[in-house]
Amino acid sequence: MDLIPAPHQMERATGFLELGDGFGIEAGPGTEDTARWLRATLGPATGLALPPKKGDEHDVLHLSVRPGPDAEAYRLVIAPHGVHIQGGSQSGVFWGAQTLRQLLGSDAFRRAPLPGRTWRLPLTEIRDSPRFRWRGLMLDVARHFMPKEGVLRYLDLMAAHKLNVFHFHLTDDQGWRIEIERHPRLTEIGSWRARTKTGHRASPLWEEKPHGGYYTQDDIREIVAYAAERHITVVPEIDVPGHSQAAIAAYPELGNTDVIDTTALSVWDTWGINPNVLAPTDNTLRFYEGVFEEVLELFPSEFVHVGGDECPKDQWRRSETAQARIRELGLADEDELQSWFIGHFDNWLAARGRRLIGWDEILEGGLAEGAAVSSWRGYAGGIAAARAGHDVVMCPEQQVYLDHRQDPGPDEPVPIGWVRTLEDVYRFEPVPAELTPEEARHVLGTQANVWTEVMEDPARVDYQTFPRLAAFAEVAWSALPAPAERDFAGFERRMTAHYRRLDALGVAYRPPAGPLPWQRRPGVLGRPIDGPPPNR
Repeated sequence: MDLIPAPHQMERATGFLELGDGFGIEAGPGTEDTARWLRATLGPATGLALPPKKGDEHDVLHLSVRPGPDAEAYRLVIAPHGVHIQGGSQSGVFWGAQTLRQLLGSDAFRRAPLPGRTWRLPLTEIRDSPRFRWRGLMLDVARHFMPKEGVLRYLDLMAAHKLNVFHFHLTDDQGWRIEIERHPRLTEIGSWRARTKTGHRASPLWEEKPHGGYYTQDDIREIVAYAAERHITVVPEIDVPGHSQAAIAAYPELGNTDVIDTTALSVWDTWGINPNVLAPTDNTLRFYEGVFEEVLELFPSEFVHVGGDECPKDQWRRSETAQARIRELGLADEDELQSWFIGHFDNWLAARGRRLIGWDEILEGGLAEGAAVSSWRGYAGGIAAARAGHDVVMCPEQQVYLDHRQDPGPDEPVPIGWVRTLEDVYRFEPVPAELTPEEARHVLGTQANVWTEVMEDPARVDYQTFPRLAAFAEVAWSALPAPAERDFAGFERRMTAHYRRLDALGVAYRPPAGPLPWQRRPGVLGRPIDGPPPNR
């Protein structure tokens, strides 16, 4: 039946349930949102009204919650008289509905019914539950802005793959994408850059026109609500103390003013690691506390991501203000100064009932108590954090950075990084073998990251993200064997059906045979890395 991600247990019986015009939905307590979603998606695709019906009737889809130890587990039974989806919570019911949609066939992913199409479901019983509680996708909208409608579309694509954490990378050197009412210049100035580097930072090519955009607070509320209806948590990222030139361009006093003329800085127009970082002053702390106060009002998530990665320390070494702060606090060096900076916001967030998460550089100089780690520079950071008793999300760049190229061929558009094929992603294992069972319990889950320096429009984002996100989703959800033992040939067979679903959804994925002519970008310089990635 070609389901992706593969369910935990499935039993197929002989025959089908035909869906006629009278087929309806009985929504038990707590399942009303899933019933609305089914009518809003399957209704247009099938032409069926899916009216409310009572449970003692035939041709009914029964939705019910039976609380259990796994809130996201579900049981789906398709019998000759009707269908029953039972979940451990509302989330479990919703994931069961996603499976039901796949069982209806690829045309169930369209927005209007095709003439003459009939609908039937295979008689089946499925019992399913996810391996990890954190099944994430990070989308970088700072390097290239994605309008709100595109973000909502990606939330739908995540839901279709049973992913449940949307890591929203909202700020960076190249743009500030969220309205902060008390600091209006962050979007008035920080959301637009004058031009954009085309390709890798070593490329001689430029797009000589302004690029930018931002989400109003009402846009953010809409995105968060839309995600919640799909049982997806939105984790915002506000990058500190590095990756902050857009903020410094808007408010120069945030930078190291005793080292450089921060008033001369503009929103950065190229890629790479930027030397202009936040000054470790009380003014900077108060400014970002104000930012985070508004962020907390908009995002109810348990975790708030603060970045913490790629913060060059040269300006702090040359800054008398930074050096005075090191002496005042009795710190050993600039690494400990960054640890103090991150620790301040860890305590600030904890006092408000939230948890800080950051990239694995927050380990440098001592990990802030209570913080969780996004392990991106390989497995080492995650291993160190888990052994120290900190929660971890595994997202190593060598495995699940989807901006990396998918094939060594010369036709790949703007080839970046190591080759990470569909099979490579399918054989990714999030839990390092070095961890003991107790330490492994700190691995909350895993996440694929989509950085958009060389993705100038939604079609490029689609190309880099799909079909590899389907393989990642199975890794995050399904109880797969060890990487070498995984049935990739079977996964490829199931992908044949899944490509038709992606086609119906209008996803501009990379075809198995390679890029289509209009997906190539000849003459645009990339940064390919030869050889297999280090598995560290």
